[in-house]
Amino acid sequence: MGQNGPRLAAFFRFCRPAQQPSESVCNVFDIYTILLLVAAVVICLKLFSVLGQRTGRERPPYDPYSVRRTATDNVVTLPGRAADPSTPTETARPVDPSEPARPVDQWKGIAQPGTALAAALDAIAAADQSFDPKHFIAGARTAYEMIVTAYAAGDRRTLKNLLSRDVYDGFEAVIDEREKRGETAESRFVSIDTTEITGAELRARTAQITVRFMSHLVTVARDRSGNVIDGNPDKVTDVTDIWTFSRDLSIRDPNWKLVATEAGH
Repeated sequence: MGQNGPRLAAFFRFCRPAQQPSESVCNVFDIYTILLLVAAVVICLKLFSVLGQRTGRERPPYDPYSVRRTATDNVVTLPGRAADPSTPTETARPVDPSEPARPVDQWKGIAQPGTALAAALDAIAAADQSFDPKHFIAGARTAYEMIVTAYAAGDRRTLKNLLSRDVYDGFEAVIDEREKRGETAESRFVSIDTTEITGAELRARTAQITVRFMSHLVTVARDRSGNVIDGNPDKVTDVTDIWTFSRDLSIRDPNWKLVATEAGH
């Protein structure tokens, strides 16, 4: 519209009565003016329809990838990952010659070539071109610490953004019971020593990745009077957690959700 402005202004000046042009000439330019206005409107609408749409490649505000449970008696028991025989499991799709070849060592440090884990990661990467396992692991490490702290503090808002509905309901139930009893929980990380992918699969269009976390953690629970009822504020505990995260690759939401947990050995 901005580029057509000077032309339209010129046409309007040309057709002013003060210039006394012939009526036929003004009528001709009136027709051209209308056509230009219509064209300008169509162009603006086209630009808006393109620039106003999401491309599906927008970066998420953060990468939510993990959670754990506190090492107390108030543990949320969550469902495992037993496979449903009625749900097909994908391994890897046939290689398309038109696609660029992936490096042989693309899973170096994550999965050995030829293993089931490498094949599953191949399938996920084929279905989601933006998948980067190293980025996933880095996000998992950060979110793991964040969620442990949020669970101890009863931060429901943070938990709700990172957990599947079933897992969130289980965590919230424990938090509710803890608050009713007037108890508080504290979790403090000393270190996170290991964050590794131990399993992966693509079932239909849903990707699932299992991660093992090994950390050193200080946990303690107190009653309403502040007395320690579980844990030790001066003792560092070795903790191993195994978490499974899931993401529907058929939708634009780039976030992974926690769908199952278990204690490691």
